[in-house]
Amino acid sequence: MNLNTLLHARADANAPVRVGVIGAGKFGSMFLSQALHHPGFHVVGVADLNPATAEKALLNTGWPKERITRHSAAKALAQGTTFVTDDALSLIEHGGLEVVVEATGLPEIGIKHALAAFARGRHVVMVNVEADVLAGPLLARKAAEAGVVYSMAYGDQPSLICQQVDWARTIGLEVVAAGKGTLYMPEFHESTPDTVWSHYGLTAERAKESGMNAKMFNSFLDGTKSGIEMAAVANATDLTPAPHGLDFPAVPVDALASTMIPKDAGGILHHKGQVEVVSSRERSGEDLENDLRWGVYVVFEAPTDYVKRCFSDYGMITDAGGGYSALWRPYHLIGLELGVSVAYAAILKQPTGSATKFIGDVVACAKRDLRAGEVLDGEGGFTVWGKLMPATESVRTKAVPIGLAQKIKLKRPIKQGAIVTWDDVEQDRTDATYLFRREMEALFMPQAKTPEKPLLGAGSGPGPAGGKSAQQVASKPVAGAPRGPQQDAGAAPATGASAASGKTGGQSADQPPGKGGGQVTAPGD
Repeated sequence: MNLNTLLHARADANAPVRVGVIGAGKFGSMFLSQALHHPGFHVVGVADLNPATAEKALLNTGWPKERITRHSAAKALAQGTTFVTDDALSLIEHGGLEVVVEATGLPEIGIKHALAAFARGRHVVMVNVEADVLAGPLLARKAAEAGVVYSMAYGDQPSLICQQVDWARTIGLEVVAAGKGTLYMPEFHESTPDTVWSHYGLTAERAKESGMNAKMFNSFLDGTKSGIEMAAVANATDLTPAPHGLDFPAVPVDALASTMIPKDAGGILHHKGQVEVVSSRERSGEDLENDLRWGVYVVFEAPTDYVKRCFSDYGMITDAGGGYSALWRPYHLIGLELGVSVAYAAILKQPTGSATKFIGDVVACAKRDLRAGEVLDGEGGFTVWGKLMPATESVRTKAVPIGLAQKIKLKRPIKQGAIVTWDDVEQDRTDATYLFRREMEALFMPQAKTPEKPLLGAGSGPGPAGGKSAQQVASKPVAGAPRGPQQDAGAAPATGASAASGKTGGQSADQPPGKGGGQVTAPGD
């Protein structure tokens, strides 16, 4: 809890945390913008396929030109400057590095970089959640064997959700549900890089001018990123997905406690301990008031009547029975917050969330009818989107992970909405990433969990009860508990906005200006 003090102590000792950043995209750039302003960090090097991109990222985020060098990491370490390079492996190899931030977004590359870092005794902060979902439990085990930390990236939603889950469990509350918000409509599953900008309310020309990658932004829209992030949370927290995947119910923050609870308690969940993503838009196209589009949440249950009374005394929003409540954080700051993970790894030798089991998986699902001979193009592309599944089911059905559904040819036709299996594709069974994934499955499959209740629905489509909103589905009204005399006695928890407020601080400036306009108008959620 005193990271800033500890970082300043490192700076005062002339021993700042030495960091190497791989990938100079948006996330990496956001970290660079803040690392510049804390003397406890020294960014020794930034690696990108194009060194000019790395240099541009540094300059765009305020770094003085004289602090950027292309000579060597050794010179950067000695002079307190930052080396830019196209050789990530050589940056990892450099002797002075403590923490590697892997922010490429490419699963096979991320795994390669992580293993190289472990071999050199470097901690790894894995911004690359695609790599984490493909093989995170095995990467975490390899890191432990090497005596280093493998961590989720604080500021990204999975790590923040893990923090909320840990907070609830630490104080003795049972976690009923946890997840994030997003903007979802069923038709988004079919979105392609050719259609993505119309959903965002942008022209292709404007997107190009802004340096936006159509495939990446499409993965935010088509459901893939939501599935990947919920699988990462499941694997790090022991929470589980529903058998049919994500429902994306439309739920405002003041209805989380009455809606994101099991059906037999008056809510909509398949089971207790579930990961789920809530939508900021009704299936009718109308945007919710008090939505959680940019945020994260946790729903928890009071273990005793005494705790239920405490929920009431302190003005918590609960379900009608008063036993369930929620905590949420309305926004996440992505790479601006990443320094927390870097400091945790280097100073406290702890992760800010890390995969421990293989519980959730994300598999390739056909966006349209696919022909034999077509080549799959992976996350955010034209052919498949990533669907969340229990890991036991994905392995049993031989489903192709979305992280491996890239540049592989179909042997037979696949109907729209069908899961692509290994029997459907031509795959190089000697590929290193494929073999690493299979090793992970073999080691962690005995630990995989699946809910015991029967299947309630099929597909990540229109959501519970035909895609109705939380207000339409929940059988019990939201109970806003009376404000007790101690309501304002303490500060709100650092893990999120107070559940008593019922507000999220207003819509983001990037929210659609009108209701039901059918546009996204902002980057990924």
